[in-house]
Amino acid sequence: MDKDYKTRLKHFAELKCKYQATQYEDSSPSNLLYLILRKVDLEIELSELELNWLRKQKLFETIAIIELEKFKLGERKRLEIEFSQLKTKYKVSNNWDTSVTSFLYSILWKLEAGNNLTDSEFKLLQDNRLTQTVEIVQDMRRFAALKQKYKATKFPDSFPNSHLYKILTRLDTETSLTHSEHQWLLNHKLSETIEIFEKQVSARQAKFTQLKAKYQASQHPDKELTSQLYLILQKLETDTKLIASEIHWLKKQRLTGTITIAEELEKKREFTALKVKYKATKYTDLSLNSDLYNLLKKVETHPQLNKSDIKYLKGINLTETIEFANQKYASILKSRIESGGVLSDAEIEWLRNHKYEDIIILAQEKHFAILKKKYGLIAPALPIEPLYEIMIKLEKKERLDAVLVVQLIEKGLLSHDGMIARAYYRLEAEFYESEMKRSGNKWNIPNASSCWRKAKEPEQALKITNLDLNKINDNKVKSAISVSRGAAFRDIDKLDDAENCAMQAIDYQPDTYQPYTLMGAICYDRGEYDKGSNWFEEAIQRGAKTEDIDAEIKRILKNAKNDDKRDEAAQYLLKKDAKRYAWAKDYLKKQNTQK
Repeated sequence: MDKDYKTRLKHFAELKCKYQATQYEDSSPSNLLYLILRKVDLEIELSELELNWLRKQKLFETIAIIELEKFKLGERKRLEIEFSQLKTKYKVSNNWDTSVTSFLYSILWKLEAGNNLTDSEFKLLQDNRLTQTVEIVQDMRRFAALKQKYKATKFPDSFPNSHLYKILTRLDTETSLTHSEHQWLLNHKLSETIEIFEKQVSARQAKFTQLKAKYQASQHPDKELTSQLYLILQKLETDTKLIASEIHWLKKQRLTGTITIAEELEKKREFTALKVKYKATKYTDLSLNSDLYNLLKKVETHPQLNKSDIKYLKGINLTETIEFANQKYASILKSRIESGGVLSDAEIEWLRNHKYEDIIILAQEKHFAILKKKYGLIAPALPIEPLYEIMIKLEKKERLDAVLVVQLIEKGLLSHDGMIARAYYRLEAEFYESEMKRSGNKWNIPNASSCWRKAKEPEQALKITNLDLNKINDNKVKSAISVSRGAAFRDIDKLDDAENCAMQAIDYQPDTYQPYTLMGAICYDRGEYDKGSNWFEEAIQRGAKTEDIDAEIKRILKNAKNDDKRDEAAQYLLKKDAKRYAWAKDYLKKQNTQK
């Protein structure tokens, strides 16, 4: 017998022992049983023919072992499938390790079996950021606690998607169950849970009756715990504010007493909030008749305290409330300044009295910037004083005192066509007009007219000088009025009317120089330079200063609306006296073009 054959005999004997086929007497390696057992041992699936052969040989124990081995062959695959199903159920993300060796498998297996996790296992889920799984575990714990509390432990399901979990959650919040939910409990024979529910209902109904009495709604017929009235009364009991639709519902039900109580509760909540906000919590009285309640409501909309408010708050030792209200009012004033608003004198005085100098400075700087823009002062480095004081007075239509006028002259702000000069002269004109009405002194008429002209409002000058001069006895006054009226006509280029006034003034007072100066200017405006020079000479002979005449001529050239006329006048003056009128070179058309 060769060595290989002996090995086969030995192998066959071991396989018969392993698969409990020792009762089969044939031990030859050529026997079909040897082939079958070898295939089984190599995890090769048997054919139906081979299985039938084993049955015929009554090797049933061998068949049972083969079936068990066959089951074992698919066990790993089944483990993987089960793990995947558990991950889906307990909401584990798809990118999680799918290996059955993962620690997660045993944790999910415990959960599925209804066993509680240890603290370390629960922490393991948290540490691995399995938030959805953690939420399910927490829900399962709550579900288990609710089943214990409401005597439903005999119900087997422990997963939170159970209908029972929803029912027990409603019971725990004392929410009425629907008819279908009540029927579900009956169908699952949870009689002890039903008994607890019925006790809850009885207690809530009793509470509903008490709430109706407490909140003056006993006359309403509603008894159902799902009614709108019960929900509203519960909100009142928990000191929760009612919404507009709930108030409207109470009005429709004519529950005026309930509405009154709701309004009082709302006012008390408001009072409590105001006391916290304005640091008045040491005042314990919540009476709505309290003076403090009305005061704090006023402060909420207008935080400036008056003397009686301050006296009252000091009397009840609420100095912090005073300070807080003052801070709020100061903040409101500051916000108004920052948004371009202007404070009143009273508000500035309040800030000064309460030592908010920084806000006063801010107010002045902002207001100064606004006024500079209004009055056309574009230079950025202009000092705030005295210009701010001057512009404030102009805004208030207050006449400037002599010191401020001198300061304006020093800064050259009355010598050119600026908004400050116009505002100043407008105020002066209005002053002379009011003085004329008050005193009847006719000299105020030419003074007012002159100021209206300087304010660049010649129409107003014409208006005030439009009167019957025959009713005035003083020829000097009549001459001055005529000169002023003629100058106003000249301002609006009505030179013929201006001439008539000038000649009338000469008739009234031939020895005064002003009418002659006016005639000289009119002639220059017309381009009649020789005539104009003659009139100016007449003015000098009657007391006009040469430098004043030259200044008037200079103004004529400066204000000329036509470049050709200005050039023509400049050439005439240089030809007449190049030394005296040397300044006229600046008004030559060619010179200006080169510049």
